[in-house]
Amino acid sequence: MFTGIIEELGEVVDWTRTGDAARLTVRGPLAVSDAGHGDSISVSGVCLTVVDKGDDWFTADVMSETIAMSTLATVAAGARVNLERAARLGDRLGGHIVQGHIDGTSELLAITEGSAWRVLRFSLHPELAALVARKGSIAIDGVSLTVSDVGDDWFEVSLIPETLTATTLGLKSVGDSVNIETDILARQVERMLDVTTSLTNRRSGS
Repeated sequence: MFTGIIEELGEVVDWTRTGDAARLTVRGPLAVSDAGHGDSISVSGVCLTVVDKGDDWFTADVMSETIAMSTLATVAAGARVNLERAARLGDRLGGHIVQGHIDGTSELLAITEGSAWRVLRFSLHPELAALVARKGSIAIDGVSLTVSDVGDDWFEVSLIPETLTATTLGLKSVGDSVNIETDILARQVERMLDVTTSLTNRRSGS
């Protein structure tokens, strides 16, 4: 589990495809400072498992489903990524509960500059629309953010200068894709409603 508070901007060292999977190596001195084999690290919102490491780098295997659902399919050596180590029991929850299990990707549709902030508008897939609410939480490339506005097929977040400089979101341009993860609480509520409706329909014979 993560909190969506990015600890470090990492750099992709190597991305090697092997059949329908891949092996990713990332330079991130802080991320590996206390990491061990099998530990979890969030890479731009995707939870990956450390299979090898050095003084300032770690390697993780990426399976086909993750490649298909995330922006990791397009990374290359030199790309910047957001890194966060897994939360420890007793840590402050500065963001919100983030699993590192992304729902898919969204496209950056528009950027609006403010006097001390930046508003980003992203596309929103119809299947996820019910899970994104104004003032609710969402993780974009692993960054915990508050939804500032939402429509039928888009949502917006407002970024302060710290977020723009401490994460890759400050580097994004219109047309770029990002990984998104909706709020786990919204997911659970949707699932409960689906199951309840299904059981009710069965009992009524409809």
